[in-house]
Amino acid sequence: WYQRRVREGKKKKGEKKEKKKKGKKKGKGDGGGDDAEEGFKFAPSTFIPGIDEASINYDDIWKNKDESENFPQKYDAELIKELKRGEVEGEIRVQVDDLMRQELKNLKAALQKDSGKKGGKGSAKKKGKKKEKKGGKKGKKEKDLTPDRSIESLYEELVKEGILVQYPKVKVSDFMGEYSYLGTTLRQANIEPMPSLADVRRVITEYGILPMGSQTVHETAPFIKSLLIAGPHGTGKRMLVNAICSELGANLMDLTAENICGKYPGKAGLTMLLHLVMKVGKLLQPTVVYIGNAEKTFIKKVPKNDMSDPKRLKKELPKIIKKMTAEDRIIFIGTSLTPWDGDVKGICQVYQKIILIPRPDYASRYLLFKELILRMGGRISATLDLSSLAKISDGYTPGHIMSAVKHVLTERRVQQLLRKPLTATEFVTPLARVDPIYKEEEEQFKAFYDKTTMGKKRQDLLKTEVEEK
Repeated sequence: WYQRRVREGKKKKGEKKEKKKKGKKKGKGDGGGDDAEEGFKFAPSTFIPGIDEASINYDDIWKNKDESENFPQKYDAELIKELKRGEVEGEIRVQVDDLMRQELKNLKAALQKDSGKKGGKGSAKKKGKKKEKKGGKKGKKEKDLTPDRSIESLYEELVKEGILVQYPKVKVSDFMGEYSYLGTTLRQANIEPMPSLADVRRVITEYGILPMGSQTVHETAPFIKSLLIAGPHGTGKRMLVNAICSELGANLMDLTAENICGKYPGKAGLTMLLHLVMKVGKLLQPTVVYIGNAEKTFIKKVPKNDMSDPKRLKKELPKIIKKMTAEDRIIFIGTSLTPWDGDVKGICQVYQKIILIPRPDYASRYLLFKELILRMGGRISATLDLSSLAKISDGYTPGHIMSAVKHVLTERRVQQLLRKPLTATEFVTPLARVDPIYKEEEEQFKAFYDKTTMGKKRQDLLKTEVEEK
């Protein structure tokens, strides 16, 4: 079998080489070698110029510098002089420029006296007025509604009102999940696989943690203002929000409709609430603004029994997010159980990136059972068939698996492990009491994602790939 696979691999390599040669010949004849290039190309990184500059700086100053006799690491007087020369030169240049401008004015005034011209005062005044008007439009700033209050008093008010909340300390690594090992195989069969839990963890780190952790990276990297984390109950949406806050040491502002219901009433009250959130968030960065049940903000029809006024932030959220700049290390994160209940256009207008959390695959379920059992004092023995347990638990979320493990591994059961090892059948009963996530619900999430801006782009990309093949 192995030898047959090796022979097939060699044949494929030979065919590829022949195709390349034919492509080169066609390129020479047609002059279209550049157009024939295929494959996805990454955009140039904004960090490369900075790295190149640092590398050149190292080569020019430190590479050939002999530091063997500088054990105490004393300062280099010549380097300091060179740096200070530039600073002094800059300061003197400003003074010299001012003197030159004054001299130029004096010369112009002398010329006007000699020629007997007044110098067009009227036109100068008009130009000045135009400049003032233009400057006024550009430099228009938001009105500070709390100019006389200290940041401590604003922070205290938000805490008392329950807007600024505490969160449990959670690591991103606690969101367990394996990579999708069957992803490539499914794509070869023209089946687009769902992302794995490891992919979700990676995307959350790239979009929510790395840019927010550094002001330099936040200003240089792609600017992510908002995220929507959607998935079935028990997939760990709120856990990921807490993990982002824990990794950043960020402030967490809760603007969920149920939480702000009855607080800061009226239009003026809502304006004050959002002003406090943004002012404190900007002064005490980084800040995470959390909105639970995010689809309710854009719900098509509000249920009669819902008294939380879910559409309260509908008009204000897009305005706030539009005004945010790269200097503001603030991110809006929404979570949703049923994103299809809201208006897709409104959701896409507010949330820049939409992340779907799927139900865990076989590899992730196996890892979850193994790690959770060990963390809760259990032991993995030959009597515990984890493979079968992972197979029969298809459709259950990490939350379901955790509750099943907690139900089985009580204090008494942990003490009995030496005499009576764990078996897979013990976990079946607590799992059977819970409804799993069926394929129909997963298809609803897929259908919603396909309607979003990101989903449409992805579909177009997949179509072009299929056409090229």
